[in-house]
Amino acid sequence: MKKSTLVHKLGVSVGTLSYLSLCISSAVFAHSVSAQEVSVQEASEEEVVERIQVTGSNIRGADMEGAQPLTILTSEDIARTGASTISELMRTVTQTRGGVGTFDTTQSGATSTSTPPGQAAASLRGIGPSSTLTLVNGRRIAASSFASGTENFVDINSIPASAVERVEVLATGASAIYGADAVAGVINYILKNDYEGLELQTNYENTTNGNDHGAFNAQMLWGKNFDNGSNLTAFFDYFDRKAIRATDFSQTRDPILESSYSYLSKGQPNIYFDSTLDRYEMPAPNCPDELTITDLDEEICAYYANEDDYFETPLETLSGGFTYTYQGNDITWRTDLLASHTKSTSFSTPSPINQVNDEEGAWIELDALNVLEDDARNAIIDNLFIGSFDTVAGRELEGLQYDARFVSPRTVEIETDAIRLVSSLQGYFGEWEWEAGALYSRSESEQVATQGIYNRYLYTAAVHGELCDTGDIAQYDSAGDILSCGGGTLLPAYNPFLVGDAQNDAILGLTQARPTRDGTSEVFGIDAKINGEIAQWNGNAVLLAAGVEVRREEITDLPSLDSQARAENEFLVDVFGFGSSASTADRNQMGIFTELFVPVTDQFDISLAGRFDDYNDFGSTFNPKVGFTYRPIDDLVLRGSWSTAFRAPSLTQAGVQLRTTRASFDCSANDAVADLYCEGQGSVRGNNVLELGNPALRAEESETYSFGFAYSPTDNTTITVDYWTFDHEDIVDTNMTGVLDRAITDASLRHCGVLDEGEVGISYLEDLCLVTDNAGNTIEDEGANLTEILNAWVEFDDPRFAELPLFRDHILLLDNTGTQELEGIDWDVDHDFQLDSGTLELGFSGTHYLTYDRNRPGSDEIESLAGTFLYPETVATAELFYVQEDWYVGAYVFYTGSYDDDIIRLRSREIDELIELGAIEDEDDTRDVSSWTTVTLSAGYYFENADLRLTVDNVFDRDAPTAYGSGRGFDAFNHDPFGTRYTLAFSYYFH
Repeated sequence: MKKSTLVHKLGVSVGTLSYLSLCISSAVFAHSVSAQEVSVQEASEEEVVERIQVTGSNIRGADMEGAQPLTILTSEDIARTGASTISELMRTVTQTRGGVGTFDTTQSGATSTSTPPGQAAASLRGIGPSSTLTLVNGRRIAASSFASGTENFVDINSIPASAVERVEVLATGASAIYGADAVAGVINYILKNDYEGLELQTNYENTTNGNDHGAFNAQMLWGKNFDNGSNLTAFFDYFDRKAIRATDFSQTRDPILESSYSYLSKGQPNIYFDSTLDRYEMPAPNCPDELTITDLDEEICAYYANEDDYFETPLETLSGGFTYTYQGNDITWRTDLLASHTKSTSFSTPSPINQVNDEEGAWIELDALNVLEDDARNAIIDNLFIGSFDTVAGRELEGLQYDARFVSPRTVEIETDAIRLVSSLQGYFGEWEWEAGALYSRSESEQVATQGIYNRYLYTAAVHGELCDTGDIAQYDSAGDILSCGGGTLLPAYNPFLVGDAQNDAILGLTQARPTRDGTSEVFGIDAKINGEIAQWNGNAVLLAAGVEVRREEITDLPSLDSQARAENEFLVDVFGFGSSASTADRNQMGIFTELFVPVTDQFDISLAGRFDDYNDFGSTFNPKVGFTYRPIDDLVLRGSWSTAFRAPSLTQAGVQLRTTRASFDCSANDAVADLYCEGQGSVRGNNVLELGNPALRAEESETYSFGFAYSPTDNTTITVDYWTFDHEDIVDTNMTGVLDRAITDASLRHCGVLDEGEVGISYLEDLCLVTDNAGNTIEDEGANLTEILNAWVEFDDPRFAELPLFRDHILLLDNTGTQELEGIDWDVDHDFQLDSGTLELGFSGTHYLTYDRNRPGSDEIESLAGTFLYPETVATAELFYVQEDWYVGAYVFYTGSYDDDIIRLRSREIDELIELGAIEDEDDTRDVSSWTTVTLSAGYYFENADLRLTVDNVFDRDAPTAYGSGRGFDAFNHDPFGTRYTLAFSYYFH
């Protein structure tokens, strides 16, 4: 974003907003700094300058942090973008673009593998939201109680955009100043204060494609100065957004590839291949769509996820708060309150229907086919293999297996209440400034599944005619072969082949479940610090800051029992296709920090900082920082820094008991894994897993270097360039590819059937232990040859795919799985042309990733992510505005570079289709996801007591680039499919 003046650009980026006359001439810095006029006198003159603290330093009033390139979004910047939420705003910042760290409600869903419904997070450098420290007015805010995976993050949707005066982004390690989580840097949201008057504003935004995707926003800002020298500034924000579906857009209405189908049809079951004589799947008799030909030449009724995909979910937020400042003769008292209520609904694809034990191919009696037309029924019967099965009531029946999913998408509603209260005192002991504050922050969420979730036992009983009208499973008397319901009545069997029958649908309704999830995250903190001069060096002040912080964090995430995996139930969740993350943890932390600013000469400064943090659960850590600034001439500042940073294992990672989720293993990363589990193909496979917390987790650590310059050749020109590098180690995650690789030689990780409580590793089909290698070893035995066991299994079972058969609920420990190294360049060029009629403002900023390397999961091989799928090498923003006293007009140009499509992980049938489409030439070919450039127009007019603003995003209505590596057909992290969107805002001021 553009910075209005030289000092805003140069002074802030080197971490200084006061005592400027001691270092740089008055001619250069006779400009405004964040709307505060600093009058620069000769150094020998007596002056009074407000001592201001900026993000990245605890020292006030010193030109000291040359290694702190700071990006600031002013209130005018925010207004010009048209952003109604903080999430929308942060997607315009180059340091938070690129990669998969920053997310919004586009990625949310109803299952535990999705990001939490209605919530959003900002991540610097794409490293992940838990590695970016989020502050409000320089102090912490409670993380969401619902983690994204196992990463705790601050929900930025809980911060009202109307309350934010500016945003300061420090994209470099800052643990020496702030402690944990500032691995990639800090984003500090500064709230409005000292306002007087009343401002009312309304915003309306929508797309232009003909569907109603409207979002409405109402804001209020009120402030008053009182006779005792105090000010009360209050704010209110209401936001309401409608849902946006994939089927609303021509680009995503149809599946990106016809071969990306699922056998699990919706509404009409396919006949499972194990129930056919020729072992080929048979199509649903009354498929509502044209049948799909599979790569095995089967005809099936296919399912494509885009028909139930939501790009934006319904979201409603109500927030408010105030800042109160009392300025006495010797002391300043400030209190901030933020409170918000968020309500959202999220959706995931309809749940698959499996057997009770979660194996594929649910069973049904043969007479269920009687509802079909005679020809359709007879065609199935002629190719049917009748099998026997046991029911949940204990009967043995005969029938067939089917492939299907439920009709209704899995749907959850979530409500989140967040509150944050901070009160601080600030004053002076002589020339020393002191400050002390107390913090309480809480985020509380309640979630309930409202649709599409079914109890596996009740549903299976209903299909087999064993469900009572009371909602209970019937009792079976084997001696008399009688089912009884006590005081209830036995219902007819539910028939998935019968569509549109009210009585049949009512029976299904009795099997619906409404699992809940309740979470609370709390932060209690107190801090105190001092600032002042400790000595003179060559006529300049040597400044010191020191302080202490004590913090307690607590988190609970408690799902209802029917969505938990429990050992007594062989880790089966009571409901189909719905998991949970149960965790409870707390920790105490104490930090002691100090910072020193030494002006070695009039041109060269050194800053030193260090912080010691002690945690009651994982130990202690010390993180130093060294920075310098050098001014060879008045117009040029050279800067550099080195620091270390850390991220303590999140409370969810430390306290997760059993998290039911889906985990992928990447056969393209490990040839041995590919041969055993993917038929040698480089595809990505998903499985149900259980994640366990690990008390032996170590803190993630990083080392950061940064070097750059800020140059101002004229009063109206500013150029900044910074090189940065991160070396990030001991990253916490689960690694199924790595576990599969270790299991090749480690028998303790190989288990036939469900794992016992306390075991970890991979679960194989129980029947796999019926075969052995050439030496007579089963897969559970030490020294077993897995390749020979695979060959024996293929001969024994004649499976569809020549792979070791995985079962379910593999139990994986969270671990410090690997490292990543990043380096890149940030730049920002601003120039203002002062014309007779107004000002022409030009800006060009961006980030280029030189390196983004990490070890591949399950391999010691280092892969380079820069320029690969989801990781563009370059993101940039250009802007051109013409500004007059009462109006402005301009444009932003947002650029996202091209990168490799992820086709190596596609299945062979999808590769064949890409060749047919001409997207690639052969199976070894690659393709790029195209670069994407969009233009946003922004205009505003200032009346005497009102403003009118119009913002049009993607004014040329450019489609998102096609990405075959994404099931959606586009990259939802770096692009969007919305086409042209507009925002109209009107503000009225009462003075």
